[in-house]
Amino acid sequence: MSAAEGPLVVGVDTSTQSTKALVVDASTGQVVASGQAPHTVSSGAGRESDPRQWWEALCEALAQCGDPAREAAAVSVGGQQHGLVTLDGRGDPVRPALLWNDVRSAPQARRLTGERGGAKFWAERTGSVPTASFTVTKWAWLAENEPESVRATRAVRLPHDYLTERLTGEGTTDRGDASGTGWWASGTEAYDAEILAHVGLDAAMLPRVVRPGEVAGTVRDSHDLPFSKGTLVASGTGDNAAAALGLGLRPGSPVLSLGTSGTVYAVSRRRPADPTGTVAGFADAHGDWLPLACTLNCTLAVDRLATLLGLDREAVEPATGLTLLPYLDGERTPNLPNASGVLHGLRHDTTGGQLLQAAYDGAVHALLGALDLVLDEDADRSAPLLLIGGGARGAAWQQTVRRLSGRPVQVPEARELVALGAAAQAAGLLTGEDPAAVARRWNTARGPVLDALERDGETLARISGVLSDAAPLLQRRPEAH
Repeated sequence: MSAAEGPLVVGVDTSTQSTKALVVDASTGQVVASGQAPHTVSSGAGRESDPRQWWEALCEALAQCGDPAREAAAVSVGGQQHGLVTLDGRGDPVRPALLWNDVRSAPQARRLTGERGGAKFWAERTGSVPTASFTVTKWAWLAENEPESVRATRAVRLPHDYLTERLTGEGTTDRGDASGTGWWASGTEAYDAEILAHVGLDAAMLPRVVRPGEVAGTVRDSHDLPFSKGTLVASGTGDNAAAALGLGLRPGSPVLSLGTSGTVYAVSRRRPADPTGTVAGFADAHGDWLPLACTLNCTLAVDRLATLLGLDREAVEPATGLTLLPYLDGERTPNLPNASGVLHGLRHDTTGGQLLQAAYDGAVHALLGALDLVLDEDADRSAPLLLIGGGARGAAWQQTVRRLSGRPVQVPEARELVALGAAAQAAGLLTGEDPAAVARRWNTARGPVLDALERDGETLARISGVLSDAAPLLQRRPEAH
């Protein structure tokens, strides 16, 4: 491993399943050390994690980085969006965090969407229509189901906020992650007093929103960490905004991310406001916007089906006439929080490989259906899709995206784009650069471009037809089953 040419920075990705840390040369973008430690997520009625294990995982990941982490001049944390972290007066968690993929707040999402002027009000005010993923619906669920937890809460944070506050001792967030709460107004770029009053949340319990490029604080106490006291800490941001920074995205470049969740997004100069709720009007981490559509069921759902079938995830066969809607965790796009998986077209001669391919098709169909809504009207519809996330290097994922989109696909060689985006944010504190410009200087989007395939409109139409026919069943609440 060659010696670093410039100062070192640390980028952190605290995701649903694990925390990863990269030590990066701020001059070249070379990753000089890395570490990773897992999280535990409950598998009961909801999806919850104890925030304290995120801190323990961060400490373990940094320990794996060794001496380079001790030399870091700045650090930044990217994290899973939307999660509700409730803290008491000592800064300890009141209860486990409600994660983005916990859909128990679907009734609260429906109720809130119908209030304060309906979906149009929410889209215009916050940029997004609340779904069960959004923090505001989780707070409403907590107030209705665990009022004692609400009474004990003195501070409300997002996952990346929690780790940043453990580093600095100060409650801060950024515009990118704040825009996914449902109580941050995208027009004024401030917390919305009317919405906070409506859900009974005191603005004093929320973190200060740090401006792009502003220092969030410094490391206050290094006894659990390799950092020196006083190491600069950037604002951090949500995982999708961090990945956008990590790619050095310019407006109009489409991204399709294949992870536990699937997402499509692009940087835009225009503030989005989609009253249908398909597109979430998020802010990005450096002054623009990040319209985004998200599915709950992506690689995890496909891998689950592969496990059930006893197949390798690449063991697919053409799935002519077979349709599988892999909504194993409910779904966000389309907004069907109470849905389960739907299989149509099963025959005696159907093979396991065909079932597996149908799962891939169903997952990608949902993402491509939202892509045109995410992109601005003047975006180049023939430009390569940037394919990122854990599934991006899978041959079956690549082939399915190419076949159903009819577009070329570029697969960046850089693997940990959320952590790289956070590292670019930390580097920007040292150099004064826009973090996206830092990432472009590091050439993080470099990677092979796979040619377009003929678009499989027949499969897309078949899946859309099955979804339309099954919609009444999929929309039923659990108690109606």
